[in-house]
Amino acid sequence: MILAYIARRLLLTIPAMLAMSVLVFFIVRLVPGDPATAILGLRATPEAIAIVRADLKLDDPIWVQYGHWLGNVVRGDFGVDYNSHEPIRDKIVTRFPVTLELALLAMVLSALMAIPLGVLAATRRGLADHGATALGLIGISIPDFWLGVMLILLMALVLDWLPSSGYVPLREDVWGNLSHMLLPAFTLSLNLAAVLTRTTRAAVLEVLNKQYVRTARAKGLRERAVVAGHVLKNSAMPVVTVMGLQVGYVLGGAVIIEQIFALPGVGRMTLSAVMDRNYPVIQGAVLLVAFVFMLVNILTDSLYAVIDPRVRTSGR
Repeated sequence: MILAYIARRLLLTIPAMLAMSVLVFFIVRLVPGDPATAILGLRATPEAIAIVRADLKLDDPIWVQYGHWLGNVVRGDFGVDYNSHEPIRDKIVTRFPVTLELALLAMVLSALMAIPLGVLAATRRGLADHGATALGLIGISIPDFWLGVMLILLMALVLDWLPSSGYVPLREDVWGNLSHMLLPAFTLSLNLAAVLTRTTRAAVLEVLNKQYVRTARAKGLRERAVVAGHVLKNSAMPVVTVMGLQVGYVLGGAVIIEQIFALPGVGRMTLSAVMDRNYPVIQGAVLLVAFVFMLVNILTDSLYAVIDPRVRTSGR
């Protein structure tokens, strides 16, 4: 049943990705500026610009351009970088692991911070509840780029505990990799942790008022056993939902975070491509992020059946 559901959802990603390709292709071309001028510079002659535009097929009707690009994408060819002439597929394969690692670390850090704090705020109330609420408001209010700069100033320049920028591949040096990724991952995780803390607190409070929880307490179970055995599992659905939806925020926030910390990921590549009007790179990167977001949502929905047996027996 779960496999059939996943198969149906995967089939539904095809029209969704097609619609996304249309939006990306045409919205990118609304950005002011001309790729040929960006390649040649402002002093380029009209003749040279015309030659480059013809070479890049930018003079073709826009629907023809879209059809040519989509046909190549279906075959796994995302085009060639206007500037470096490197296949975009190779650029994505090289840079996507950096963005994926950043996103995974940010999600893990946010869960480690938010879930215990949310449970504590719901079960202890009082000072713990007020502290969690205050931390949640602070986390939501602080912009990622400001927090990143402040962390660089404090942790790298003042205390000299962690490097301020750069990247070391995980396969070369595990500690070197983690030391370079910890600051950007924490910067990206704080906002998510704030949202997740409030969600966890609300979910736990709702479950604590259920009849089966009161029955478990009436049987003489300790509060810790009640929370661990009944509350956490039954309050996991909203938490998993929020984490799945926040993947889009994490992948989008990677654009700024990778630029601040000089990480060679897909986000930084996309930002550079936007500045250079490098259409194929933008289109390939956005399509990749959209596809990953859809896969994560399918995985999130599939986890519902693991968490709650009623989902497996409902036939939906």
